[in-house]
Amino acid sequence: MINFNYESEFKLPNEFKISNWISTVIKTEKCKEDEINYVFCDDSYLHKINVEFLNHDTLTDIISFDYTVGKKLQGDIFISVERVIDNAKDFKVNFQTELHRVIVHGILHYCGYKDKEESDAKIMREKENFYLNLLK
Repeated sequence: MINFNYESEFKLPNEFKISNWISTVIKTEKCKEDEINYVFCDDSYLHKINVEFLNHDTLTDIISFDYTVGKKLQGDIFISVERVIDNAKDFKVNFQTELHRVIVHGILHYCGYKDKEESDAKIMREKENFYLNLLK
């Protein structure tokens, strides 16, 4: 089950469509969907989590807490809408595209994809682009 939670004024306008898309990504990656919670928040909310739980005193667009067991995906994905807005401007893409990229990025991590090494990041970006094209 995919849940959307809000700790800011932002609300996804199309929860049902996004939820179905995420489910498709999970099935395509041959994983099973369990409880996945998205929390949309602002910079200060996510910064506090970053400092408290990860000991990182920086702003970020996404933090995920992965409780996946085997191929059964479960976890909490926190997204700073403020960071997504700024990143969209920096990358010269629209907000919705960047938001969807971040949403699927978290799920791809749960599916086992990494992005610390350049070669892994390239694969992650290819997967993101593939799934973004499915949403159109």
